Amino acid sequence: QVISPEKTEPTGSPEGVQTELDEEMENDICKVWDMSMDEDVALFLQEFNAPDIFMGVFAKSKCPRLTEICVGILGNMACFQDICMSISKDENLGQVLLQRLCDSDSPTLLETSRLLLTCLSQPEVANVWVERIRENPSVYDCVCFIMSSSTNVELLVKVGEVVDKLFDLDEELMLSWIKNGTCRSVGPAADDSPEELPDFKIVPCILEAAKQVRSDNPEGLDVYMHILQLLTTVDEGVQAIVQAPDGGKETWSLLYDLVCHELCQPDDPPIIVQEQKTVLASILSVLSAMFASQTEQEYTKMRKSNVKLPFSCYFVSDMPLIGSLIRILQYMESCGKRSVDNSKESEPEETGRADINEEDFHLKILKDICCELLSNMLQELTKENTLEGLHQGHLNEQTCSCAFQNLLPLYFTSVESFLEVLREADQTLADNLEKRFPSLKVPT
Repeated sequence: QVISPEKTEPTGSPEGVQTELDEEMENDICKVWDMSMDEDVALFLQEFNAPDIFMGVFAKSKCPRLTEICVGILGNMACFQDICMSISKDENLGQVLLQRLCDSDSPTLLETSRLLLTCLSQPEVANVWVERIRENPSVYDCVCFIMSSSTNVELLVKVGEVVDKLFDLDEELMLSWIKNGTCRSVGPAADDSPEELPDFKIVPCILEAAKQVRSDNPEGLDVYMHILQLLTTVDEGVQAIVQAPDGGKETWSLLYDLVCHELCQPDDPPIIVQEQKTVLASILSVLSAMFASQTEQEYTKMRKSNVKLPFSCYFVSDMPLIGSLIRILQYMESCGKRSVDNSKESEPEETGRADINEEDFHLKILKDICCELLSNMLQELTKENTLEGLHQGHLNEQTCSCAFQNLLPLYFTSVESFLEVLREADQTLADNLEKRFPSLKVPT
């Protein structure tokens, strides 16, 4: 009724004017929206050809609230496997729903993203949507536009979850999005597309979204950090980060700030590392990939010029980061001791033991990533960097002992290299550490 042709616009009214739902109609449709979470109601709506009715709404409606509710009802219906398969296999409906990503209405975008995430989370139909998205270049533009320009945190989190799921499901799609932005993609239908979209590149858009969600939504930050981590699983993704016009400085700066000034801080209890383990693992993984890439580039320059160049990366002498890495390891040690003490007091039940093992698994991943980055950074330190770390308090006998304890024996070469530099900066400290770790003692 709302979109029926009988309700023609008054003569002279501007074309495309948006209509409002009257209160009674909105209340009625919202009741259907609420009830569609029930499987029997969802099945009834499907039998009543609700998806086809909604297709007509999407084609003709100029009422954002009506569009939002219809997409929301479809999203609830898609939570049930059989209905999700039916919706997903409807090619026309699939195309129309992807066009909703170009909508200018944030609530509609949120419901569209929720629907897509629901479908992508169903293994039976996920590939259908991945293929459909791969064949629709406009999706890339619309998603990047949302990530780079929206201030709606809830929407940014949901869109981030969609991108995270897509990249996790299909590496080829991720690669095509990494390479995108060098040429203009074909936009959606003229009625739905923005007038002009910038030439988007994926990394700056992810960073912009991460900045928006970082203070308001820890889960959202976790999502965007994981997207960056997924990018670093392919060489093209690492290069997209470090070969940006700023050389990756913006990415490094954001991640550095998170590790050094927000996450796992000195005034936090050590148990905080349990809560932040996944986001820390993602961040440190990206930093490690960036560091390794820049190190390789510097050594390549040295080989080509046949001259030993100073290591010019903007992050080598970041002693606060080294201090933060060691603090994370200290906190993990503290949590490990507490876990051992608790297990001695009482034997955990089978379910509890499974949870603890899962916690241990995630902490082990974090520890491995942390140690790899720390060892690489220690190996590049100069005497001047080390003196700076000693002066600032990031390096002392306690922190160095923690670092050595975790790095040995796997990263023996890095520790040995750092100890040689430390001897030049503080012979007494180096001697004390040699006594604690006899394997490092120089043979006489």
